[in-house]
Amino acid sequence: MIDLEKAENEFLKYIRKFDLENDNLKRKQLHSLRVMKVSNKIAKNLNLSDEEIQIATLIGLLHDIARFEQFTKYATFRDRDSIDHGDLAVEILKKDDYIKNYVDNETYIDIIYLAIKNHNKFKIENGCNPKQEMFCKIIRDADKVDIFYEASEIFYDDKEIQEINQSTIHEEIINKIYQKNLINRNEINEKGKLISVLIMLTFLFDINYKASFEIIQSENYINKIFERFHFEDAHTRNKMKEVQAFLNQYIEEKIKG
Repeated sequence: MIDLEKAENEFLKYIRKFDLENDNLKRKQLHSLRVMKVSNKIAKNLNLSDEEIQIATLIGLLHDIARFEQFTKYATFRDRDSIDHGDLAVEILKKDDYIKNYVDNETYIDIIYLAIKNHNKFKIENGCNPKQEMFCKIIRDADKVDIFYEASEIFYDDKEIQEINQSTIHEEIINKIYQKNLINRNEINEKGKLISVLIMLTFLFDINYKASFEIIQSENYINKIFERFHFEDAHTRNKMKEVQAFLNQYIEEKIKG
């Protein structure tokens, strides 16, 4: 069994060596603690064993442990401009068996590594067995749920919101959204804050579990995100209203099953 209180204290001890006065690093600390709670909630909803719930919760806590080293070294959270933070997290946890500070039982260590490595990838790697895939899906869901929270409450300063409000919609992106597929940023030529918002919204199509959709709906994340923007272009404004309605309907369908 895992002592989750001890694990959380160990995590907080580890990150104290970084500059938590920096707003970016402080945000990642809070994100990690929230994802820990969301992972726990999803795992309980799946009626997993107590041990499996603890493993899922621990994965939620540790999934972004590399973000602190990444930002300190590269001054960015963009993996493509620095280092893959999922891969780096596994390296950190493997070094000197640091993972043993969180879990004594070696039975689940490889699953912890696998889930953390895959939490930020475009898709889960091939060859996973059902249990491995489940843990990967739980952390991917929990991470995205909290990203929706951050998009509704934290992301986008006044300058960024102004840029988004002045942007115009791209039909290519809209069409991809209506196909209900996660958008691969590397396959999109256009750049800009609105494009980033739309790509983030397609995270919804990579959500796996009913409990995750229920959290998103109950917290009203999608509507809160859209309410932050007031598009100046009438066509863009109308199209975004349609996208908002489409995403809410998608959530409703997933919850109803």
